Amino acid sequence: MQVIAITSRKGGVGKSTLAMHLSVLAAQADRPALLLDIDPQRSLTWWHQIRGPDEPKLIEADARELPELVEAARREGFGRIIIDTPPHAEDSILGAMRAADLVLVPTRPGPLDLAAVASTLDLAKRIGKAPLAVLNHCPARTGSAEPSIVAEARAALIEMGATVAATALANRVAMSHAILTGSTVNEHEPDGKAAAEVAALWQEVEAALSAEGKAR
Repeated sequence: MQVIAITSRKGGVGKSTLAMHLSVLAAQADRPALLLDIDPQRSLTWWHQIRGPDEPKLIEADARELPELVEAARREGFGRIIIDTPPHAEDSILGAMRAADLVLVPTRPGPLDLAAVASTLDLAKRIGKAPLAVLNHCPARTGSAEPSIVAEARAALIEMGATVAATALANRVAMSHAILTGSTVNEHEPDGKAAAEVAALWQEVEAALSAEGKAR
C-alpha cells in the first residue's frame, strides 16, 4: 500500500482539489483508493458528499488517528491512501508526512505563496522526507514555453532544494465545473487540457512512488 500526503502550511493552494483528482486516478480495480480528510474545513468531504457513490472511500479523521487508520486500510486491501491536511496545524502536517510514502506540496506561482512554501519544505526535511512540489493554479501556456511567472517559480523552488513536478496545473474553469458535479476533470471532460495535465501529474506521482519503493 502507498500513502500520499498533500501538505502546505498555506491555505488556498489547492490541496483538496489535488486530493480529489488524484484519488480517482489512484484507484485500481482490485485495489481501491482511500481518502483521509484531516482538514477541519472538510472541503474534501463536501465534494465527496456531492459525488454520491462511495468511491473512492473517504474517512473524516483527526491526525492522531492516522497510524491506526493506515494500518486498518492496509489490512482491508486498499492500494493507496491520499491524506488531505490543514494549512496551519504543524502537528497534523507532520503526522501526515510521517505516515506518507510521498509528500506532495502544492503551491501557486506567486511570490507570497513561494515564501510560505519554504516552511513546508523545511518540515519535510526535518523528518527526512523528500517532497515533490507541484505548481498549481498557474496561468495556462499560450505557446511552447511556460509563462514566465511559472518558470520563475520553478527556479525559485529548485533554489530552495525542492524537487519540482514537470507538470504545472493551469487555473482552468473545467476544474471548478467538475468539482461542482462531484467529479474530476478526467471524468467530466476527459479529452480536455485540464484532464491531460492531471493525468500527466499522476504519471509523475506514480513514478515517484515507484522510485521510493525501490529505494527501501
